[in-house]
This record gives sequence, C-alpha cells and structure tokens, in this order.
Amino acid sequence: MDAGFTGGIGRRRLLGWGGLAAAGLGVVAGAGRGNAEPAPADRDRVPPDARPGGSFDRYVAGLAAQDRFSGVVLIAHHGRIVLSRAHGLADRERGIRNHEGTAVNLSSAIQPFLPVAVLQLVQQGRLALSDRVGAHLTGFPADVAEQVTLHHLLTNSAGLDAPMPDWQRVFHSREEVHEHYERWTRQARLVVPPGSGDQGHTAGAGAGMAIAAQVVEAVTGLTYWDYVHEHVFKRAGMTGSGFFTRQQWLTDEHIAHSYMRQADGSRLDAVRNLDQGSPGPEIAGRNPARAFIGHAAGDGFATAPDLVRFARALRDGTVLSRPYAELLTGAKGPGPAPGSFRGYTGPLHLLNGRQWVFGRGGATAGSAANWDVYPDTDWVGVVLSNYDDVPLLDILQRQMQAITGEPVDSPGGGG
Repeated sequence: MDAGFTGGIGRRRLLGWGGLAAAGLGVVAGAGRGNAEPAPADRDRVPPDARPGGSFDRYVAGLAAQDRFSGVVLIAHHGRIVLSRAHGLADRERGIRNHEGTAVNLSSAIQPFLPVAVLQLVQQGRLALSDRVGAHLTGFPADVAEQVTLHHLLTNSAGLDAPMPDWQRVFHSREEVHEHYERWTRQARLVVPPGSGDQGHTAGAGAGMAIAAQVVEAVTGLTYWDYVHEHVFKRAGMTGSGFFTRQQWLTDEHIAHSYMRQADGSRLDAVRNLDQGSPGPEIAGRNPARAFIGHAAGDGFATAPDLVRFARALRDGTVLSRPYAELLTGAKGPGPAPGSFRGYTGPLHLLNGRQWVFGRGGATAGSAANWDVYPDTDWVGVVLSNYDDVPLLDILQRQMQAITGEPVDSPGGGG
C-alpha cells in the first residue's frame, strides 16, 4: 500500500525520466509502429555491452561490490535471457542470497496489470471503457459517479483528489485492507474536469486505480488480488509473482526483504521493523510492510523472468487478443514529459526518435524497480532492487545503451 498512493519515490520525477519512460507500460503489443521497424539484422543482433562480461554487467557488479546495489538485473531478447545477474542478499538475517527467481516489491511498477484486467473484461463484453463509475459502484459523490469513466481512471486523467492515507497504520488482514480501500476511495473528490489533463494529485491517482480495481471486483465477484492471480499471473506463467501478504514476505525464501536506508547510513529490514520507516524526503516515515498486502497501485511482487514471461504472453495473445494488446499500449495523447505519450498506465516514449519503449518504474521504502520492453526489436530489460538508494536512473540509462548499442536520450534527474 505504501507506494500505491504516491507511485513511490518522486512519482512526478519518475514520470519525468525523459528518455526512459520509467513510468510507462512495461509490455509489448506486437509489431513495430510507424517507421520504427528496424532491419532484420538489427533485430537479431546482440550488442556486446548487453552480454555477460559487457559494460553493463561490469557496471552493476561494481555497484554491488560497493554495496550500492542488491537485487537482480536481466536482459532478454526474443524471450530468451541474454544476461541475468543477481547480487546481494534477499534476507540478511537468514543469509539468503538474491537469485534470478527472487521476487522483489515492485512498488508502482505493479500497475500495468490493472489495465490488463480491465481490458480482459472489455474484450469479453462485460465492461466498456466508457462506463461511468456509477454504473458498477455505489457510494461515490454524484459528479464522480456520473462523469468519471474507466478510460479516465486508466489514463490518470479522472481529475480526482483524495485524503493522504495514514502511513503509520499497520494492517493485519486482507479483509482489513479491502475495507480500507472501499472507505478511502469514497472520500475522493472531483477537483478538475475528467479528461482535462494529468490530474496532478498523487493521492487521487492512487484512488483512481483502486476504483478501477473495485470495478473489476464488482463485475467478476472476485477480489482484485484473486482475479489478477488467476487471469493474469497464472495465464502468463508468472509462478513467482503475486500480491503476497506480510506473513508470506516473512516466511517465503524467494521473496526479498526490502532494506530501507537510514539517516545513519545503515539499512533496516522493512518487514521485520514495522515501527521504523524511511527517512527519505518523499517517503519519510513510510514502510510498505505495514500494508499487509499490496493493491492495484503498488507493492505487488514479481521476479525478473516473470516480467519477461508477461511480455511474451501479451505479445502472443495469451492474456489479451492482439487488438486489445494494441489498445493497451497505444498512445492516448501527449504525455507529461517531453517526447512522451499518454498510455493506460503512464507515458510511452519514442527512444532516440526511432524506437518505441514501454516501461514501468516504481520505488518505495526499501526497494526500486523498473521494466522496459522494446516492441520493435523484442528486447526486455528488468532492474529489481531490494535497496531504496540505488542509482536507478544511471542503471537504466546504461541498460538502454547496452540494449540499443548506442547512446540514448538522457534520463533527466538524478539517480
């Protein structure tokens, strides 16, 4: 729940990661777009910097040697892993190392699975993107119920604001979390006309995603967690990913503990220290483990290979048919950052003016994550860290340079 409302560390900064589209959609919907289709030789070439022992591999290894990175980096081409490295410990107390199958808290990088769930129901004729909130849910103010559509919610253009949550509250069950979301979203208010642009209210953005998840629940009779597990993760073969509870986080050895950097330079295990939080300026006092279980806007978990499996499942029609996969990743208008376009979970970007990249990033107390997909050349790049102070922007730019074999647009902002 922690990053679910704000999109993690600097949501506004994540949206502005220039050429990295780090808050866009980390999935691919088939063939190249426009004039960006590269030559066959370029599609099949593996640049040396993307290979084991290449510059990207060496750079991340150097960070890990300095204890500046812990987690997993992965690069895949045509669904096959080109580079996979794990560094550091998933659980310091038990001495469990990170490995390729380690699941890390994605923070807001979990969000792309929400529009997939909605579009599955649209594809089945059970929903329409033009449906108003009031067509499926009750208890909202009349203007929200009558004016806000699913399309608005998925493009973060609903115009909502909502109270900031109590970051100190410790939840103890799925039922408690579910009840909280139902009550909290009913406090959302319309502050700008729906569709008039990026709403700019971070709590309202989280509320909008929670409302869309409640629509999925109303139509299917399942909780959002169960629906996504069964119809997205399971269908895509994502066996190591999920909305895990705090008890699973404590006992399942494949789930990395999140280590929060403290003011004295030490790192603290978030899940074992619920009374402690991050001192970071934008996440001060927060601890994602207090939430008990994540939700549509944040704090689900995934492994790096599972994110590659999802990209393949979307590409081959396993989770959505081709027209709806194209709808998922298609540009919906100008995005909030220069050179970006609005999609159903954030901006899309045309890399160096030639190649589309869809990605989704997130950061919260104790973790940072990003996954990008290149539809024209069929690459996937994943960075998952169970540290919150990694130089993520630099890692992403170097990963993009390794994949493309050429300099890329500056990501803008610091790491």
